[in-house]
Amino acid sequence: MQRAKRPGEAGTDDRERVTANYLAVRQWSERLCEPLTVEDYVIQTVVETSPPKWHLAHVSWFFETFLLLPYLADYKVFHPRFDYLFNSYYEQLDSGYWPRAQRGLLSRPGVAEIYDYRRHVDAAMGRLIRECPDAQWGSVSELLLLGLNHEQQHQELLITDIKRNFACNPLRPAYREDISGSELVSPESMTYIPFTGGLTEIGDRGMGFAYDNERPRHRVFLQPFRLADRLVSNAEFREFVEDDGYSHPALWLSDGWQIIVRERWDAPRYWERIDGDWFEMTLGGVRPLNSGEPVTHLSYYEADAFATWAGRRLPTEAEWERAASEVPINGNFADSGLLHPAPAPKGDGLRQLFGDVWEWTCSAYLPYPGYRAPDGALGEYNGKFMANQMVLRGGSCATPDGHVRPSYRNFFYPHERWQFMGLRLAEDA
Repeated sequence: MQRAKRPGEAGTDDRERVTANYLAVRQWSERLCEPLTVEDYVIQTVVETSPPKWHLAHVSWFFETFLLLPYLADYKVFHPRFDYLFNSYYEQLDSGYWPRAQRGLLSRPGVAEIYDYRRHVDAAMGRLIRECPDAQWGSVSELLLLGLNHEQQHQELLITDIKRNFACNPLRPAYREDISGSELVSPESMTYIPFTGGLTEIGDRGMGFAYDNERPRHRVFLQPFRLADRLVSNAEFREFVEDDGYSHPALWLSDGWQIIVRERWDAPRYWERIDGDWFEMTLGGVRPLNSGEPVTHLSYYEADAFATWAGRRLPTEAEWERAASEVPINGNFADSGLLHPAPAPKGDGLRQLFGDVWEWTCSAYLPYPGYRAPDGALGEYNGKFMANQMVLRGGSCATPDGHVRPSYRNFFYPHERWQFMGLRLAEDA
């Protein structure tokens, strides 16, 4: 007869399940890098991106720093200086960190050594999961879940950073030649779904993993509003471009207009005009612009200017979450293999709330009422970035399936657009 587990005790089945989940996430990161050449692992074309080998090492450093060193008594670090090279921004750690803008300057450690580092960390993590005392299991399993979600975030960054790096190459190389594009279609007409106003709750429901910036759950008051049933398409954004939307300062926020003038933006990132027709750089190479696909790689300023031009606005993050809480979490995520936004599926009601593109909201990235950052270096994960950034919701075609939820808050600076970022329109009811 099998003895019942005591509270806090981790059985063999629990540990085997955790090990399988850990290995599945780790292996997916390496599968994403299989199409790369050795040279592709090293480059960094702009400060926002990182070389693929840095991502692979940094997520391993995270497990080493926050799990193996504190909880595996005889753990020996793989290299005494990797804590300096692969710390991203944690100021409270004594190691310091190599400047973000200079990650692409490091030819060493080589790619092979990075994979050796990953195997070293994986072997030690397997031992930690098997041997961790029950008294520490709660803390270890919580940190492990954070580490896996952290690696999933970097899997998305791997995809978008590779695209940004390849787009700088005049050969316009494909990340994968076998990525098939969507059928060329025209978008269906857009309709608006009404939502009642009043008090609603947003934030983490406590039903599973969530980041600290999704807490505490709290009440907000909403006026009645309407939300577009689908994302804005390439065809609709092309109308904005061809109506000289990038030339009318009245449509733009002041900071956005300064960027338009300085950077000479005249279309979304990765759009290019060839012999009078619009094309788009994708992870499968350069393709004719598909009118029915959601527009992507927009800054907040471009999304806001389009909404102004269209006589609408961007939703608040509370409005978006209110709508998303009633919709199943399915969509075009990275696991689909498309690695590009797809046209809206046929049907009624809200579509494309999850996957395809991160949706800009008009909400500033700020702490929720009562928010307190966790103690120690991990308190720097989200809290210290709560200024000068805007919230995006819903995930993208580069987000791992199962990684997002209605309360998930992504955030970027309003000028950034190398991520799969798009928009959904809203209006007051």
